[in-house]
Amino acid sequence: MSTTSGAPAAPRRRVLFVCHANTSRSIIAEQVLRRLLTERGASHVDVRSGGIAPYARDGSLVSLDARFVLREFGIELPPDAGATDLKRQRHLLADADVILVMTDEQRRMLAAFPEAAGKPVLTLRELAGETGDIADPSMQDEDVFRRCRDEIVRCLEAGLGRLLEG
Repeated sequence: MSTTSGAPAAPRRRVLFVCHANTSRSIIAEQVLRRLLTERGASHVDVRSGGIAPYARDGSLVSLDARFVLREFGIELPPDAGATDLKRQRHLLADADVILVMTDEQRRMLAAFPEAAGKPVLTLRELAGETGDIADPSMQDEDVFRRCRDEIVRCLEAGLGRLLEG
């Protein structure tokens, strides 16, 4: 298949962000990556997110602080935006080409999901060529959420080329 310019079309890639409840970090990462991909015209990447903790629930409210820090970045979430529970939506794990987690603990938790077996699983910091986790800002003030957002943005910008290359 080729594009109108004659260059071959990039193969579709499906990226899945995973965190505990899918109400803050993974939502922020999903929205920021969508923005970065749009800015670069990379329409061949699909981005989703979900939570894997026992308390993750489909439709849980997105954190108000996550909404605030995304709005400061020029991203407005729809009023009905809610979390996705990967225990119930396992097809998202099965469909993903690469899974990006916020913590090494979440990577370990994925071992309970056969749908994730054999897939590349990286922490967001590993995508950026670093080590460590993206700490959960839950139950903390807006400044902690801002620092979390900024860290997610930095890691995604640093790792975007690697992500697009496959």
